[in-house]
Amino acid sequence: MKQAKHVRWVVLGIAVVLLSTACVLGQVRQEVRIPDIRGYKTLKCDFHQHTVFSDGNVWPTVRVEEAWREGLDAIAITDHIEYQPHKQDVPTNHNRPYEIALPTAKERGLLLIKGAEITRDTPPGHFNALFLEDVNPLDTKELLDAMAAADKQGAFIWWNHPDWKPEHKGWFDIHTTLYEKKYMRGIEVVNGNTYSPSVHQWALDKNLTFMGNTDIHDPCPLDKTTWERHRPMTLVFAGEKTPAGIKDALLNGRTTVWYNDQLIGRREYLQAIFDKAVVVEDVQRGDKTVRFAMANNYDIGVTLDRVGSVGPQELVIPPNSRALVSVRTGDGETPIKLSYTARNFLVEPKKGLPVSFTIPGEVAVDVEVELQRR
Repeated sequence: MKQAKHVRWVVLGIAVVLLSTACVLGQVRQEVRIPDIRGYKTLKCDFHQHTVFSDGNVWPTVRVEEAWREGLDAIAITDHIEYQPHKQDVPTNHNRPYEIALPTAKERGLLLIKGAEITRDTPPGHFNALFLEDVNPLDTKELLDAMAAADKQGAFIWWNHPDWKPEHKGWFDIHTTLYEKKYMRGIEVVNGNTYSPSVHQWALDKNLTFMGNTDIHDPCPLDKTTWERHRPMTLVFAGEKTPAGIKDALLNGRTTVWYNDQLIGRREYLQAIFDKAVVVEDVQRGDKTVRFAMANNYDIGVTLDRVGSVGPQELVIPPNSRALVSVRTGDGETPIKLSYTARNFLVEPKKGLPVSFTIPGEVAVDVEVELQRR
């Protein structure tokens, strides 16, 4: 029986190595341009992923290659500690996914953060711990003991997918305990293809770090990152591209979530991204017309809804493009103000970021818009 298990393990190992090698051939990294803000580097991250060492279906190095190909800067492999459905084929070794993936991550220039998922019934739910030195001390029956073991190692811990089971949805006494002990410092506002407005509000009300991740188990189906289609990411505003820089940012709440065509986070960070990404340029004054371009120089699209009386009702500026706007004026000298809401920059549930632009010229009635690709 032991020999049969050994043979099965060897065959599985050969298969995943061959698959990993095949996946590497011909890979090209896509660079994703999101502006650095407020003196920090903007790092694209996914801190919630699984492999065959828990309930995932890929080898650890595949997670590295996928993330590198899609333009990410840092990832964590967070296999379940308590849930090991492949343990008859893959021996339980909580530190092994990190050890296997690390050489490939170093070769690719991708930061790999050591982490794990603490798995309990809901409530209280699942929690990820990052920056661990050793996962094994977290393998304990009592949740608070596991949390204390992670905290002792200086881990950053957050609550995963709080709305995963709607029948148990809510903030319970155990979450208050974890919050007050400062074990739980973040919360997953976006998990996979799900955004939770109620969790978004909790993050704001309780000053928890915004997290958005894939929680991916199967091979990633993407071959290219686009504005409309990409993995959810936690954008981390770090002083430096190092694990220590990421940890400092997470502990201090310097993150924003990129989900579908939306950015979700605190107003100060969304404002800083918008101000770097969208600029007014090429202003031309005529006797009764002001023409200008609204340029978006990065890889996140912008959707604007007018709240004032000047400008087009809606203005969509795709990544790396310019919207050419023509406004009729009276004398071409009086400054005019365009007021909008950036609909896809969510500062609160269902509330976009208020933005405005001041352009020389006196407001009139007619507006023309033309879109240019760079």
